Amino acid sequence: MNEAFERLLQRAEQLIERIESVLPKPMSEPDWGASLAFRYRKRSNGHGVLEPVRHLSTQSLDDLKEIDGQKEKIQRNTQQFVDGKTANNVLLTGARGTGKSSLIKACLNAYADKGLRLIEVDKADLVDLPDIVEVVSNRPEKFVVFCDDLSFEDGEASYKALKSILDGSVAASTPNVLIYATSNRRHLLPEYMQENLSYKHTADGEVHPGEAVEEKISLSERFGLWVSFYPFSQEEYLTIVSQWLRSLGVPEAAIVEARPQALVWALERGSRSGRVASQFARDFAGQYVNG
Repeated sequence: MNEAFERLLQRAEQLIERIESVLPKPMSEPDWGASLAFRYRKRSNGHGVLEPVRHLSTQSLDDLKEIDGQKEKIQRNTQQFVDGKTANNVLLTGARGTGKSSLIKACLNAYADKGLRLIEVDKADLVDLPDIVEVVSNRPEKFVVFCDDLSFEDGEASYKALKSILDGSVAASTPNVLIYATSNRRHLLPEYMQENLSYKHTADGEVHPGEAVEEKISLSERFGLWVSFYPFSQEEYLTIVSQWLRSLGVPEAAIVEARPQALVWALERGSRSGRVASQFARDFAGQYVNG
């Protein structure tokens, strides 16, 4: 009888251990001294962890050209944030490859000495933001939660989760956390021509959007600061190319000679973006050094 009871007790303990291994656990703190930036990752068992980013971008604010207006807005907001003043969640939208993500990373380098830290979170994991905030809420540093290339399809659960977060249920009550997001969509959701038919004209001449349009506008409106980025002109593109080539050690005479090749490179790719400029510069500088 005692042996049977012992076996039963052992099996029960094993079952409890298995259940405990899959139950959600409070997120543990990372080694905050390991990096200036962290990525939130979900393990196979469903537990989330903050992993330090070992290789950080070295880009500085001075490296970013032809986006001075956007840079000023982000710098001002970030400066207020690290100074303990009021600041806004930020949505950076516009053309691809124009420096949206680079600007946020450069801000981290600029304000790290003042306690700024960055946590990158994928949009699918935004529902776990309350857990992340809980871990950092008592820290002395200031944390930017960075969501890159943020966009949603109709009906995604993380869309409504982000709406509730931006409403202030979590982030606004924690003065050391802000959300900075980049997107190619101004309203983060796909927009369709048929939705224009839902606009109504009232007797007094005002125009009111329909419910579908209101829903799409409502999320982006929850970001206090909007910063828009635009495609570069030919001269702006060439200025960025020159900056990249200069940073890679190419002499001025060769930079001038590279201009026609840089234009052909952009034409072949159908874009005059900062990303295309960077790709051309790496290709040209590699050939130049090897030559």
